[in-house]
Amino acid sequence: MILTSEKTITGDGLRKALEEFLEGKNPRKVLLLPPDYTRLYSGAGRITAALYDILKGSCHIDIMPALGTHEPMTREECEAFFGKEIPFESIIVHNWRTDIVKIGEVPAEFVSEVSEGLVNEKIDVEVNKLIMDKSYDLIISIGQVVPHEVVGMANYSKNIFVGCGGSSMINSSHMLGAFYGMERIMGRDFSPVRKVFDYAQEHFLSDIPLTYILTVTTNEGDETFIHGLYIGKERKLFESAVELSRKINLVHTERPFSKAVVYLDPREFKSTWLGNKAIYRTRMAMADGGELIILAPGVSKFGEDAENDRLIRKYGYVGRERILELTAANDDLKNNLSVAAHLIHGSSDGRFNITYCTEKLSGEEVAGAGFGYIPYSEAIKKYDPLKLKDGFNTVNGEEFFYISNPALGLWVFDK
Repeated sequence: MILTSEKTITGDGLRKALEEFLEGKNPRKVLLLPPDYTRLYSGAGRITAALYDILKGSCHIDIMPALGTHEPMTREECEAFFGKEIPFESIIVHNWRTDIVKIGEVPAEFVSEVSEGLVNEKIDVEVNKLIMDKSYDLIISIGQVVPHEVVGMANYSKNIFVGCGGSSMINSSHMLGAFYGMERIMGRDFSPVRKVFDYAQEHFLSDIPLTYILTVTTNEGDETFIHGLYIGKERKLFESAVELSRKINLVHTERPFSKAVVYLDPREFKSTWLGNKAIYRTRMAMADGGELIILAPGVSKFGEDAENDRLIRKYGYVGRERILELTAANDDLKNNLSVAAHLIHGSSDGRFNITYCTEKLSGEEVAGAGFGYIPYSEAIKKYDPLKLKDGFNTVNGEEFFYISNPALGLWVFDK
């Protein structure tokens, strides 16, 4: 099923499509796999709430946000994302280190082929044990298709293998993407990481009662517009969503950014692990020698869990070549390849300067991780998010490009 709208799919239209999808299925036990609060503008919270409302009188429903390596959602975040009708007790926390089972392997030969020989090791396929629980007769993965730094275009099977995946798959897929190169991946389908996910889905999830509900969205302020809704398991549905997302979420700029200012909504971005979308999504539009200013009032840490945070503080965003050297020489990085990949992604490799403007991380902490620092209270005197508009702005004679939400776009200068 595909439903699209130039402006937005209304609440009534959304519910009607979901009811049509569920008609005649009569499940006894359902597992819903939405994204977490870091996908605030995906429309997935609204969809999850509608599914719960439609199904609640006829079957048992479990809801497990696809956290990946992110920290669990709080009660307040669940209410803000899903609404108050979904009991907090229905929310199951996915633990990417402990709650997983291995269901297969992607052969080393296949990984080598899709990565052009850059990675030559097998990848273990791990998912949360509930996904393999045969007591569920319907599993629904809900999420947003949007440009992504690791896989090219987010969601579809990524929601299973990373969002609900284990440390081995998460580490291996992130490092595969980092080795291959973000600029060759972002905004594109059929990346090496996506091909690995396709292989794993075809070989190890074919017998699972799994359906995907995919969205393509934009936002203005706190209002989310759902332009595309795609329901089914077939890859062609994902490809249709990719096509629409590339049209509305990929921004081709008229000239490179000598200076860019990116705002991170404090409700969504509480770590550089998430906040570095400001770097990933603008790097292909940044001019050599340019400056990226990141307004980050909610960022209070680096990693989303304690070990990842420790490793980021220890090694810092010191560039691709240095991180590869450090990974080869240090077991803690070697055993946490998703962190190594993240550190590669979060550096400009000296091509442009990155300055974080925080109030919950000190200047010493920010500088220790390899970034420039300006206190947030000082930065907003010049770059006030309440006064800026998305696109080019001029303040006191200085021109810069402003982005209010890096999560929903990819900015590219076509040289």
